[in-house]
Amino acid sequence: MTYIAKPKFHHPGLPKNALGYTHRDYEGAISTLCAGCGHDSITGAIITACFELDIEPHRVAKISGIGCSSKTPTYFLGNSHGFNSVHGRMPSVLTGANLANRDLIYLGVSGDGDSASIGFGQFAHAIRRHVNMVYIVENNGVYGLTKGQFSATADRGSKSKRGVINTDNSIDLAATALQLGATFVARSFSGDKAQLVPIIKAAIEHQGAAFLDVISPCVAFNNHTGSTKSFDYVREHNEAVNRLDFISSRMPITIDYAAGTVEVVEQHDGSKLALRKLAADYDIHDRTAALGFMQHHSAKGQIVTGLLYVEPGAEDLHAHLQTVEAPLNALVEKDLCPGSSVLEKINAGLR
Repeated sequence: MTYIAKPKFHHPGLPKNALGYTHRDYEGAISTLCAGCGHDSITGAIITACFELDIEPHRVAKISGIGCSSKTPTYFLGNSHGFNSVHGRMPSVLTGANLANRDLIYLGVSGDGDSASIGFGQFAHAIRRHVNMVYIVENNGVYGLTKGQFSATADRGSKSKRGVINTDNSIDLAATALQLGATFVARSFSGDKAQLVPIIKAAIEHQGAAFLDVISPCVAFNNHTGSTKSFDYVREHNEAVNRLDFISSRMPITIDYAAGTVEVVEQHDGSKLALRKLAADYDIHDRTAALGFMQHHSAKGQIVTGLLYVEPGAEDLHAHLQTVEAPLNALVEKDLCPGSSVLEKINAGLR
């Protein structure tokens, strides 16, 4: 992988967040993706979200698999922890890291090939186990590194750059995440920063499995007439279920919306996600209704974006396993080997 470092100097007047960091402190290397790639827009949204949340970069672990999307962690949070795993295995590597050190913020970055094909099983188990992570799929419907073949998320009837029609049914990762029990599910468009940034911020603050399916057009192989993942198609067929704003619990909460038009979602840590509803009958707390809503609009060729579902008071894998509060990688021998009497008590409970 080509790594092109950015110059360390920057304008002394750049705005700083509460930690004293500038936007540049959340950036990484210079992108080597195609100019105009939607993935770079997602990178920019992640950088903005972390900057505005006043996150210390060293508290973040970014983990990816293989593909164009999995290269992107190189381009953000250069001072954070990072691991580029093998194809489709990001979820299991992240699960292991999360179990060892629960104190880090985990960003899992994947693609439609990485998660919907070779890593489909890995994706499913990480979601159903409620691993505390932000799982971002940069979804372009093609295999960009191998010259534009259809991926498993390509819509049936869509056309490739060479004119080939896709005859296979597509996998809807957002709908699948809902069925698997994800406690935060959203879909967005790489070209809609106003929607994407607050979604990422809310997902980071969420306790549990937060899944984001981000339509990210491939300018080289999937941005033409006939593609359902192109910039023009998504803009013309985008059906937003809500308008989003994120209000951190660390700042005064001020809302200037008309009465009856705001849905306030309280996260596990007390932070707030404020939603201005566009569809009066859409309930972000109804998992079954969310699935039906997505399928209804999909049948009309519309791509539903926004916060699709959130579960209040959600718990993560550590709560389910009842692990200790201290990170497992910080436990000493005395903690791990408490003695024969404790072992005898455990064995007695199994008889």
